Amino acid sequence: MFRTLLVNYKRFGCLNITASLQMEGTSEGSGDIHFVSGNPSKISEADSILKDHKIKVKYMKIDLPEYQGVPNFISEAKCKHAASIIKAPVIIEDTSLAFNALGGLPGPYIKWFLEKIGPEGLHKLLAGFEDKSASAICTMGFTEGAQKEVLLFHGITTGTIVPPRGDQGFGWDSCFLPDGYDKTYAELSFDEKNSISHRQKALALLKDFLSRRSSA
Repeated sequence: MFRTLLVNYKRFGCLNITASLQMEGTSEGSGDIHFVSGNPSKISEADSILKDHKIKVKYMKIDLPEYQGVPNFISEAKCKHAASIIKAPVIIEDTSLAFNALGGLPGPYIKWFLEKIGPEGLHKLLAGFEDKSASAICTMGFTEGAQKEVLLFHGITTGTIVPPRGDQGFGWDSCFLPDGYDKTYAELSFDEKNSISHRQKALALLKDFLSRRSSA
């Protein structure tokens, strides 16, 4: 599975997942970790997945700058910026929605596309294409501090862009139909979505790393 994720994600300029997981913890990692996001819905999903972890994670609603570039650069820049504000270990999250017919767009700029045209507009972007497939990509960034290395953890869920359906979830959930399901993200229950989502997959890798870090 990891090999598949890495191959699919190379075009986005991302780090090797396995290499990230092999990094050892440092003595500076004994304090609280802060999950930084300006999106309360993302914080809620992350909390439901990380809440059983023995390392204490604090959640902070901070609107970080909207950087431009490939996902790796954006995540690293956001992570370092957050760490420079908090002066402590931080976790940040960045999401991309890549349409295969459009060469990976909207990608990391999905927030701006969504604000301008909404889920229905996202579906209409592919009106002239037979290929409606897409990849929902979550990148979790972790660093011990602003001057430390940023480690990235990636989760990908493949699916299809469909006319908006459902009123659960947020953002573009209503137009993303995950492969193997007949319900969009927005038609799934909170727990169902969290069991298969791109965010859950990235957080699972992050949790594994944090467990290794705490026992190092």
